[in-house]
Amino acid sequence: EIPESKIERIKEKSSWLFYYDQFVEAFKMSVQAIMAHKMRSLLTMLGIIIGIASVVSVVALGNGSQQKILEDINSMGTNTISIFPGRGFGDRRSGRIKTLTINDAKAISQQSYVASATPQTNSGGTLTYRNTDLTASLYGVGEQYFDVRGLKLEEGRLFDDDDVKTDAQVVVIDQNTKTKLFGEGVNPLGKTILFKKRPLTVIGIMKKDDNNFGNSDSLMLWSPYTTVMHQITGESYTNSIVVKIKDDANTQVAEKSLTELLKARHGTEDFFMNNSDSIKEMVESTTGTMTLLISSIAVISLVVGGIGVMNIMLVSVTERTKEIGVRMAIGARRNNILQQFLIEAVLICIIGGLSGVLLSASISLVFNYFVTDFPMSISMASVIGAVVCSTAIGVAFGFMPANKASKLNPIDALAQD
Repeated sequence: EIPESKIERIKEKSSWLFYYDQFVEAFKMSVQAIMAHKMRSLLTMLGIIIGIASVVSVVALGNGSQQKILEDINSMGTNTISIFPGRGFGDRRSGRIKTLTINDAKAISQQSYVASATPQTNSGGTLTYRNTDLTASLYGVGEQYFDVRGLKLEEGRLFDDDDVKTDAQVVVIDQNTKTKLFGEGVNPLGKTILFKKRPLTVIGIMKKDDNNFGNSDSLMLWSPYTTVMHQITGESYTNSIVVKIKDDANTQVAEKSLTELLKARHGTEDFFMNNSDSIKEMVESTTGTMTLLISSIAVISLVVGGIGVMNIMLVSVTERTKEIGVRMAIGARRNNILQQFLIEAVLICIIGGLSGVLLSASISLVFNYFVTDFPMSISMASVIGAVVCSTAIGVAFGFMPANKASKLNPIDALAQD
């Protein structure tokens, strides 16, 4: 005698095999129906292909432009907080506030979450070399400033901690200063120039900064802040302090801690901060909103494509009424008919979705070949989303025709001419 538990397992396995065979048979018939009407199937897929390609391409463009903008911001200095006197940009009283000092920068640099803190002061004046006089800006900074701001050296060297401690009369110049002050064929390294009649020896030349948001024609020079403060401006306060936060620290929390530290030192909040992460978040938010907006417009074409699938499937039901009647007459159930037409609609949408992804990939290859400013960056998330979306459209818009086909009366279907 066979145990009852074994009988149950045999029944369960038989049931599973039955449904599997039914699905395979419905799948084969769906593929045959699609292949029998290739042109009609292709035209049906066209709306899905265009819609999916549009969505994936728009998301790829959004990702690429966002990456480019964030790279530009990162090259200006990542995880940085700049501290300025006053209540905000444009505050007319900020010029009279002289409470930011070197001691503030030193106190900030001792905090556990701070990688470095460099005071910054600046002075505008006349720059002289032999018979050439130009107007330039001299920035007094610490030795870590260039690393914080992502500035790269082309020739020579940068000043170091010893130069800062000894008020060394050295200067690093930009490409505009090299070109306009020295001209072609002259190596500026080792040459002595005068800024406000004070001699400075050129020790380094910076690479051109393509991400400079300021005036690209301005002449910029950098010297140790001690040299600028003690020998040129004679001031004991700084114009700003640039703080680099450690990578494992939260910049928002660090900003609050720095605010409390300086309020305790000054007795009042006579300063404001500019957090580089805030700019990054704003860029991410803006590009994300634009991508969502354009993607929403592209989704309309997906809906149109889905309606096209539904219309063609309804026409297919009408055309194949007699076939449906024959199948139902020889034992096919409603579920079998429903399954076949639903699989057919889903297959059309999935093939259209994958074709749309391939079309988008081709567009991105062509785009990236001709456009070098920023790339089209197709993400795996958008590809998976496109396939899921096309499948959902197949189910949603294919159900009505499939349901209509499954409800046909076999006798009426067989009588159909």
